[in-house]
Amino acid sequence: MNAELSGLVVLVPAAEPLVGELRAELDAHAAWGVPAHVTVLVPFLDPAAIDDAVLAALREVVATVPAAEVTFERVEWFGDDLVWLAPEPSAPFAALTAAVSERFGLRPYGGVHEPVPHLTVAHDAPLPRLRAAADELAGGLPVRAAVTEVALIAGRREPESWTTVATFPLA
Repeated sequence: MNAELSGLVVLVPAAEPLVGELRAELDAHAAWGVPAHVTVLVPFLDPAAIDDAVLAALREVVATVPAAEVTFERVEWFGDDLVWLAPEPSAPFAALTAAVSERFGLRPYGGVHEPVPHLTVAHDAPLPRLRAAADELAGGLPVRAAVTEVALIAGRREPESWTTVATFPLA
């Protein structure tokens, strides 16, 4: 059985009309029930360890970062296997990741990857399909979104298992 996981993300519902169908086809996280988002910190804590003190600490640290308006106007790639949208400015996401990582002593992506604020759309598909997805995305940009809160989400690597546990407003 898959262990339950948690993460902190900024949900981007404004991007769903552009990325929803592509993510459903080309991003396993969408099948798990994870909406379009920019990751703040994954993995976060074991869901069993998330108590009122953790929630209060999250509320406090997230409130140190101001809300912002961002625009997704560029399609980018990680290598030849992951297509993503770049938020501008990216600073609010970087500030959130730094603040939460420092407060909880956690490394983004377990230290495997350097954090780059992004909205994943497609990965691990044949390169021609990824290129077609990137072209489709480029034709629908820009997407504007308000960054006003961080969502704590949890679930398993199973279809439709992820849910929002709590949300925390930015300053």
